[in-house]
Parts: sequence; structure tokens; C-alpha cells
Amino acid sequence: MAVTESSPPTDTATRDVLAPAAPTADAAAGAAATDGSFSTRGWLVLITLCCATFMCGLDFSIVTVALPDIGSSLGFSSAGTLQWVATASLLPSASLLPLFARVADLVGRKKLFTFGVALFTLFSLGAALANSPGVLIATRVGQGTAAAMIAPAAIALMTGYFPEGPQRARALGLNGAVMSLGFVLGALGGGVITSGFSWRWTMVVLCVMGALALAGALALPSMREAAAAKRMDIPGAVLATLGLFGLVFGISTGGDKGWVRADSLGAIVGGLILLGAFLLVERRHPEPLIPLSVLGRPTVKWSGLFGVVTFGMCAGTTVLLSLYMQDVLGFTPLQAGLSYLGEGAAAMLGGMYVSKLLGRFGGAKVLAAGLLIQGIGTIAMFALPQSGNVATLIVTSSVMGLGHVFSVVSFITVMTTGVTEEDQGVVGGLSQLPQYVAAIGVAGLSAIAAARTNALSGRSAPDAAATLGGLHAGMVTAGVVALVGAGLAAGALRKRSGA
Repeated sequence: MAVTESSPPTDTATRDVLAPAAPTADAAAGAAATDGSFSTRGWLVLITLCCATFMCGLDFSIVTVALPDIGSSLGFSSAGTLQWVATASLLPSASLLPLFARVADLVGRKKLFTFGVALFTLFSLGAALANSPGVLIATRVGQGTAAAMIAPAAIALMTGYFPEGPQRARALGLNGAVMSLGFVLGALGGGVITSGFSWRWTMVVLCVMGALALAGALALPSMREAAAAKRMDIPGAVLATLGLFGLVFGISTGGDKGWVRADSLGAIVGGLILLGAFLLVERRHPEPLIPLSVLGRPTVKWSGLFGVVTFGMCAGTTVLLSLYMQDVLGFTPLQAGLSYLGEGAAAMLGGMYVSKLLGRFGGAKVLAAGLLIQGIGTIAMFALPQSGNVATLIVTSSVMGLGHVFSVVSFITVMTTGVTEEDQGVVGGLSQLPQYVAAIGVAGLSAIAAARTNALSGRSAPDAAATLGGLHAGMVTAGVVALVGAGLAAGALRKRSGA
């Protein structure tokens, strides 16, 4: 089944993203249906790519819940070193995404995807067998590196295989729902597995998921890929990798250690300087890592910003909800995980129907609506009580999850529409970057919550009321930021439509 090339990034293509698009058949693909239905091969592609997406989403949350047991089992010296079990995977995932997005265009997206899945499976097995902190952290670095290969290649394969219109919207909708569900079920599964068995089984689960995704990857049909860059932009790759590494490292550690510490502040400033140098290098390189013509497209810039908003505010609020359930309500990790089921169900429901909304209203309107719904659900968490009333928790988190899925699917749709075939890998990587720099939201909202808690408790140890007050402050902040994002999305829509 051949893959047609996307139309060039013209003003017409940009306008089509921002206005409702009429469903069209993919004539070259032959079997593409205007109602968004998939052929047998289409389902194979979709299930394989969604399985890999689910696996990567599961990776971070399932380990986070198991951290205390990992620390006691392997003898980590402190909570600070134990946190590196999660951070060791996050840093390479975020910093290597642009590099592997371009590698996907050089060596072939299917090849890189298959290799990344195989590598992730092997490192998951190694993590399950780890007998020391050093070995576990090393395997977690390997998992994060493999995830940086999988994420851009998977999106590029999805947007390349499914033509623009109902099919792609439906595929991205299901993929976005699976991404959110992976995070939610990771929190639940991590609690269940760790309580009933051992933390090592969390890695075994990832290994099994990897094996299934690898079997699907090997069975994927051949896909035509247009010739892209002929050589790698080494200076750009080095600057982008080190710049993103410094930025994410500084943000991730600053929330725990303090923003004025030399290592945190220096990493952030250094990362920003390196990213600035990266942009200068890209202007002169004949085959840049990320073409500035792509990076400068309004749809890419705006949707990338809104992606950071929705991922950062949702991830930060999810952390605050975990603190609320365990520190205020006194839930066990398993009870806390079960409380996320409403959010997971809302994510699945939203993913099933978002393609219809995209076809009717267009990507930008659905994006604005998604951020609006996410903001309303998050601000409503101000009503979360100090005891009881689990219904408020489930309803507000479900509304937030529904809006988040709408936002995720629509921003990726807007970003990847109208992109030429040779740049699909690069844009696929850019579309996945916001979820890995969501540490900005986690660190920022956690800092706001901690500052408010300390203000309410004074010099005494914070009690449940002071803790709840701090969490409310962080949640309201997240909601306001999402609402501002909704307003900006609506404004950008009016501006582009007017143009």
C-alpha cells in the first residue's frame, strides 16, 4: 500500500488546518475511505504504532509508583539518587528527539522504529534483571534513548501512512488516547504490581509490551519514503542535544534542589544559550537538523507552544493530585491509582470522538476548545475537600483528561498537516517534544504549591489544611494557564482566518 506525499507547506495548506477540512479520499492509497475506516493493513499499522506509544507512556508512570520499593531493594543511598531512576529515562528522551527525528529521515522511519523498539525491549529486560543502582540507571538511560527513536518515527509513520483527512484524524485520536491511557494505567499498574509482586515485574511488563510491538513492527507493510537529507548536521545535532539536556536537567532538578543553585540555574542558562547557538547554526547549514522554514511555520510554532501548555499543566496537575490523594486524603498508592480511572476513561472516550470534531470544526477550534475544557476542569479542583467526596475528584480529573486529549490530538494534527514528505520525520519529532519538556509544568506548579503551603503553615510543620491550600494554588494556576492558552489559540485562529 503506497504512501502519498503530503502537499507542500503553502498558505493554502495552513488555512486548511485552521478551517474545517472536507473529507477526501487518498486516491494513491486506493483503499482509503472518506469516513475514516481502516483496512486490515491500516489496523496493523495503527495497533503497532499505538502499542509502542502506550509502552513509552507507561514507562515513566509505572516506574514512578515503584520508586520506594526500588530504593529499598537495590539499596539507593538517598531519595535524590533514587529520583534518577525516573530522570535517567526522561533526559535522553527529551534531548535526543530532534537528532533521531532527522535520523529517521536519513535511514528510514520503519528501520529506526523497529530498531528503537528492539532496543527498548532489551533494556527493559536488563532493568528487570538489574542488581545494583548503577546498572538500573544505565538501563533506564537506554530505555530513554530508545524512546527518543520510537516517538518521532512512530508519528512520522502514522502521518505518512494515513492521508490527511478523516483517517489521519482518527488514527491520531486513538494514538492520543492511548498515550494518556498509558500514563494513567502506569500509575494504577505500578501500584498493583508492586503491592502484589515486585518492582521488577514493572520492567517485565514493559519487556512484554516491547516484544509485542516488535512483532508488529517486523510485520509492517513496506512504505514508500521520499528521499530526505543526505548527510547529518553534526554541529546542529550536538547543540540541540546539549541545549535540551541542560534545559530539561535544570528544570527537573531545580524544583527539588532550588532554582538558585549553581547546577540548576547554570544548566538552564547554558541550555538556553546552546539552543540560541543552534538556531544560528541552522541558518547557515545546507541541510539543517531542523529547517528554519519548518520551525518558522505559524502552525508549527503555535501548536508546539500549546502542546507545551497542555502537557505541562496536565502533568503538573497530575502530580499535585497524587499528593492530594496520598498526603491529604490518606490514600494508598493502589487507591490513588484507581482514582485515575475516570481520567483514563475520559481520555479513551475523547480519543474515539475527536476525529469527528476535527473533521467538522478544524484543528485550531478543537485545540482551543480542548484547552478551555482542560482549564475549566483544573480550576474546578479548587473545590476538592480535605476529606471525603471522591466524586469531585473523579469528575474534575475526568474533565481535565477529556480536554487534554482533545488538545493533544488537535495540536499534533495542526502541526503535521501540510508538511512535505521529507520533513515528516522532523515535524514528528517536534510534535513529541512537548510531552518530554512537561517537566516545566511539574516543577513550576510544585514550586507554587510548596510556597503557598509554607505561607499558610508559617513556622510550624504543614498540616493537611495548609497542604491542601498549597495544592489548590497550584491547580488554579494550571487552570488559568490552560485558559490563557485557549484564548491564544482562538486568537491565532481568528488572525489566520482573517489573513
